[in-house]
Amino acid sequence: MDLKSQLLREEGAEPCAYQDSLGYWTIGVGRLIDSRKGGGLSPDEIDFLLENDIKRNYEAVLAALPWMEKLNDARQAVLIGMAFQMGLKGLLQFKRALGSIEDGQYAEAAVEMLESKWGNQTPERAYRMAQQMETGEWIP
Repeated sequence: MDLKSQLLREEGAEPCAYQDSLGYWTIGVGRLIDSRKGGGLSPDEIDFLLENDIKRNYEAVLAALPWMEKLNDARQAVLIGMAFQMGLKGLLQFKRALGSIEDGQYAEAAVEMLESKWGNQTPERAYRMAQQMETGEWIP
């Protein structure tokens, strides 16, 4: 036995946040994330999670929309970002916008994005993403 095995045995491994026996939010192998007790993530851990999330979303979107590979990086980032925010199922609800993107009709896709429920719920983000889709340029 080693320390890692021992900690796994004693703490268990939980993939979702849960409240420990004292009511503090914890995740993984007894990792305190509750800010009331000084818990949280380091910048390196946040970056690690983000890199994993980007990779997972890229792979999911590419599997569902193989034509995405033909888009430039800025346009791919819009689709991946939308999947990141809404999940793949949410992104795939944009049937008209996705059809327009696949056909290279980026201005039309941008309008469809902005006229969606998502466009109304997060208007500033949707505007930036629609601009990026239309122009193919990164929006600062």
